[in-house]
Amino acid sequence: MNDGARPIEVLLVEDDPGDVLLTTEAFEHNKVANKLHVVNDGEQAMAFLRREGGYEGAPRPDLMLLDLNLPRKDGREVLGEVKADEDLRSIPVVVLTTSEADEDILRSYHLHANAYVTKPVDFEQFVSVVRRIDDFFVTVVKLPR
Repeated sequence: MNDGARPIEVLLVEDDPGDVLLTTEAFEHNKVANKLHVVNDGEQAMAFLRREGGYEGAPRPDLMLLDLNLPRKDGREVLGEVKADEDLRSIPVVVLTTSEADEDILRSYHLHANAYVTKPVDFEQFVSVVRRIDDFFVTVVKLPR
């Protein structure tokens, strides 16, 4: 449980500008002042996480929201690299994607995703889902410091 001592640092890895906007709005309307950082492809995600290539001052995320279908480096590759990295594997990763394919769900969990959430098409439902993810990781889950 976040005791309010500091906001949660969230990394959103998403290439769809519309989904970035919806996620940003969902976070802005939430009760907790979490910090949302956005990168648009898998290579940027890994640079952010490793604090390389212009992301030297980036904070360590407390939570990552990861789309699977990304340019330059696929979300599945990012998930595999994160969970194989001794320094990064403790970061909870929620796959947030449009794919409902059993293969993607099974592979994501095989790669140690902490949760798999399918993006709703409806605006209100999408915002509600993002808020619930945020609420869960802020009020229920104990995150590593």
